[in-house]
Amino acid sequence: MEIWDLYDRNDNKTGETWERLPGSFNNIPDGKYHMVCDILVQHMDGTYLLTKRHPDKDVYPGYWEASAGGSALAGESPIECAKRELFEETGIKAEDEDFQFVSHTFRDSSHSMFYSYLVVTDCAKDSIVLQEGETTEYKWVDKEGLLEYVDSDTAIKSHNDRYKDFFEKLR
Repeated sequence: MEIWDLYDRNDNKTGETWERLPGSFNNIPDGKYHMVCDILVQHMDGTYLLTKRHPDKDVYPGYWEASAGGSALAGESPIECAKRELFEETGIKAEDEDFQFVSHTFRDSSHSMFYSYLVVTDCAKDSIVLQEGETTEYKWVDKEGLLEYVDSDTAIKSHNDRYKDFFEKLR
């Protein structure tokens, strides 16, 4: 069972929690949000990690994405969530200081508040461990490959919007 803290639009915990069930985020009351963290992974050699979402995911099944991430568990800070999700979905361990803040955004349609980060790692590129039920493949792409993905019709646009300024700087 996964329990989320609920927040208001000012980033304050409301004191309420929400149990995650398939599609249950649609029933979170208006004006309340659950925290989601996503992490764009860059290798020290300049390449970026893309992962392919499992075909059974309820949101964007089978899509490639340029991040690891997911919902914060009750009591977690954004960095705690980001560290846990990064490790669970990729096997990459990172310290608090490795997370470079990119953006903080809200998505009313999914009742989500996002903390987006960049992590630069020197992990062995073949050491990625995919989380069962979350992802099925991974690949490392250079800057041009990342921007090609970002501009493609199969990119997750809401994710890329959270990294818009970062991607524009890469161009």
